[in-house]
Amino acid sequence: MPQIHRILVTGGAGFLGSHLCERLVEQGHDVICVDNFFTSQKSNVAHLLSQPNFDLVRHDITQSIVLDVDQIYNLACPAAPGHYQYNPIKTMKTSVLGAIHTLGIAKRCRAKILQASTSEVYGDPEVHPQPESYRGAVNPVGPRACYDEGKRAAETLFMDYHRMHRLDVRIVRIFNTYGPRMHPYDGRVVSNFIRQALHNEDITIFGDGSQTRSFCYRDDLVEGMLRMMDAPDDCVGPINLGNPDEFTILELAKLVIELTGSRSQIVHKELPTDDPTRRRPDITLAKKHLGWSPRTSLREGLEKTVAWFRTIRWDEYRAPTPNY
Repeated sequence: MPQIHRILVTGGAGFLGSHLCERLVEQGHDVICVDNFFTSQKSNVAHLLSQPNFDLVRHDITQSIVLDVDQIYNLACPAAPGHYQYNPIKTMKTSVLGAIHTLGIAKRCRAKILQASTSEVYGDPEVHPQPESYRGAVNPVGPRACYDEGKRAAETLFMDYHRMHRLDVRIVRIFNTYGPRMHPYDGRVVSNFIRQALHNEDITIFGDGSQTRSFCYRDDLVEGMLRMMDAPDDCVGPINLGNPDEFTILELAKLVIELTGSRSQIVHKELPTDDPTRRRPDITLAKKHLGWSPRTSLREGLEKTVAWFRTIRWDEYRAPTPNY
């Protein structure tokens, strides 16, 4: 019989966090979802509230909290540029203090803890594709630094707790992820394009659209996180989780228009400061240590995502910040 754990998921009502909670609840674990609902939706986990092995706690992880758990997934932090740049100091606090507080819980409980880091630690990369050994090209004083450097600092804290306190830590670096339950106003490129296309609005591309991204479907990503948590004790990371298939932003826009049957036109605006020109994960380590690689093609994943977007009531969502 599989072992049942008491598991804390910070940011558990967010896009990825809610799907992770769903998987863990289905596996029979006792799940504690902690979220302050800044960019997340309570509706993301509403269907879990009736489950006896799911608890929802409204709490800001920049403040300490006392919980007794066996495992921790630390996902708390705004992830879209418009959101994390809205209050950059709070973003940095969320990454750094959130890491300190969750690591403190893990130290007290001797719990296994996973940090959801990001491909943004690589900045605007000079190495392509990006392996975990690459140290990045990040502007520490730019407008994206609150997120980039916050996540880098969190990784530092995780490794220092691992070395000093022999804590069982895991670090994954998540590349662009998409799928149902994305916030339609989160400002990310996939949700932006789908929202604009479904309303037959101009699709906004920043720059000439030649910059590239690699898009991983949410189910594949969550599976990678679960495998990382269950990996042998010496599998600390960091390990990249993402889809190595690379697409230009212009290719993405054209595919969204095709799949939605939209009358939208593509318009171009100025490229934001420090926006990476290329982004693609080297997932050699994930394949080797986790037996993991994404299975969902971009077309298949977008079809499912567009279908979900067609079902939502737009008036039930609001932009979390004035940036959108």
